[in-house]
Amino acid sequence: MDDILARAKRIRLAIFDVDGVLTDGRLYLSDSGEEMKAFDTQDGHGMKMLQASGVEIAIITGRTSRCVELRAKNLGISLLFQGASDKLLVYRDLMASLGLDPAETAYMGDDLVDLPVLRRCGFALAVPDAPDIVRQHAHYVTRKRGGRGAVREACEFLMRMQGKFDEHLAGYW
Repeated sequence: MDDILARAKRIRLAIFDVDGVLTDGRLYLSDSGEEMKAFDTQDGHGMKMLQASGVEIAIITGRTSRCVELRAKNLGISLLFQGASDKLLVYRDLMASLGLDPAETAYMGDDLVDLPVLRRCGFALAVPDAPDIVRQHAHYVTRKRGGRGAVREACEFLMRMQGKFDEHLAGYW
């Protein structure tokens, strides 16, 4: 637990995958080919809370979808990278542009394409329905599933480990 606490305390940037993390992983396609996704509002609030605590938020996804762009804009997330066939390359470029060390970054993923980043970031998070190999490389596996509160749980966990959750919660009393 000491290692997890030490790792979580250093996080300045939290990066999230979309399909299977911010959503339940299902793709909804209309007859006209329009893609739709369902996002959890509590996950979104968790991301806003984490931002307010001083941690930058980014999204890296292999797919490209207008609804993801709209969701990121709604949450005030400007660091959005869609169509990332090589997530590790995007991750390295992002770290370089922000002047961050891998130890200062968290990444939350759910599948094999996320492993290159999960294995290199400072704090790796996964959802419970990720394949075994992905969960084995995570420092923390959420109890909640992707698109069903996993991101909120991860955000609150990071805030608690950084000693910022109670301070944020005080604003609601």
